[in-house]
Amino acid sequence: MKKEFWLIAFLASLAINIIGILINHETLQFVSKPLIILFLGIYFLIATTTKSSLKKWIFAALFFSWGGDVLLMFVPKNEIFFLLGLASFLLAHIFYIIFFHHVRVRENVKSNPWLLVIVVVYYAALTSWLSPYLGEMKLPVRIYGIVISIMFMLAMHMLAIKNKSAGKWMMCGALLFVISDSALAINKFYQPFEQAGVIIMLTYGVAQLLIVKGAADYINSDDKKLRLESV
Repeated sequence: MKKEFWLIAFLASLAINIIGILINHETLQFVSKPLIILFLGIYFLIATTTKSSLKKWIFAALFFSWGGDVLLMFVPKNEIFFLLGLASFLLAHIFYIIFFHHVRVRENVKSNPWLLVIVVVYYAALTSWLSPYLGEMKLPVRIYGIVISIMFMLAMHMLAIKNKSAGKWMMCGALLFVISDSALAINKFYQPFEQAGVIIMLTYGVAQLLIVKGAADYINSDDKKLRLESV
């Protein structure tokens, strides 16, 4: 099947999940949530027409994102699943970090210290605000915050790569990921807010799509460049 089919399947599963949240329909949420990243992974597989070594990092990130989605579904049964889900998403971000690092090295993009300042300020502000409410989760949440901040910092470096559109997709996706996780943390640890579930899932789903879209575009353009250079 063409990649457009799997993109539509991804969007449909995300929409169904959000509808399930809006109408508080647990079955819709339970059935649709594991399909979101699964369909996105298939889309990425078909969208990338090369055997690039970079692909494995995106697949690893999607696999652990899928694992995180599934584990978080069982939080109502036992809070241990929140910690397990957090660990799975932490691994997903580590693989996105590896991917962005490899792209930065390939593109010879120099480190920008001002981007580090941006993420440090945001991380410090959010963690200092939430720390009094984290309890036993203080250390895991702080570690997770550091990892996703590093991921976002490297994603901002993607704006300097030659394929500008791919870089913008990836950076915007990483930004939405930070927004999604921040909203989740505020809703869970500080104070629940109206339509939190919808905001968290919508920003999360679009974040994953934009990162995958940008990664696929970059991998395809990078492969084309290598083939032209070898002629």
